[in-house]
Amino acid sequence: MSQLAEFTQQKLIRKPILAMTHVVYGYPSVTESLSWMRRLLEESVDFIEVQFPFSDPVADGPSIVAACHKALEQTLDVDTCLSQLGELARDFPESRIVLMSYLNPMYRFGLEKLAKRASEENIQGLILPDLPIEAASQYQQACQRHNIDPVWLVTPVTPTERLTMLASQASGFLYCVARSGVTGHSSHESKAKDASLDDYLALIKQHASAPIGVGFGLRKRSQIEQLIGKADIAILGSALLDAYNQGGQNAGIELIKELFH
Repeated sequence: MSQLAEFTQQKLIRKPILAMTHVVYGYPSVTESLSWMRRLLEESVDFIEVQFPFSDPVADGPSIVAACHKALEQTLDVDTCLSQLGELARDFPESRIVLMSYLNPMYRFGLEKLAKRASEENIQGLILPDLPIEAASQYQQACQRHNIDPVWLVTPVTPTERLTMLASQASGFLYCVARSGVTGHSSHESKAKDASLDDYLALIKQHASAPIGVGFGLRKRSQIEQLIGKADIAILGSALLDAYNQGGQNAGIELIKELFH
């Protein structure tokens, strides 16, 4: 069992579902983003998904796109980011940090170097949503050498054959997009759509031995509660960023308490 999977399994002994929060590194500044991560970790969130910004974040909705563009007004460095995240990982051993970005900046940094540096800083998972698994053999080998989990994404429109392949290869956790489209859109689920999500997660569970994380569109406590017993990790992205934009760190913490406590 991988490090992230074992961590998740142990945490689920005490919690019905784990919380993963999403933060854009460098937004609105590097110092403030690190302060926000520290505050989240002080509140004992289970995971932070830290996004190293890219100019064309194709899977993300308008809130995260705007945050990435604001962050990129500064000169950001992947190695410095990893070092700073490593300090947080050492200070908060009861939580885990995973790094998310797009292939372009990570490829420029070097995928072997990325896996090595992530391992050195105890960043146990990497998420590259625009890297197809069919083109990822060298990346997978680098992750394996350095004991890092490459996290794959599936969506409700992923063909069944491909979905089962990705589920069977998942290690740390499988990132399951709850609906088609980009992050951040409000979700007004009908009973039919609820049933469809249940079927989708049930199909994944048949083929995945790794934990299941669900994100995209989670904004209400009822949505989190619906996932209990069907998924292991609920991923809060645009809703948390929107709360932060409206009321700062305190508003973001209040949302987490409302959804998870």
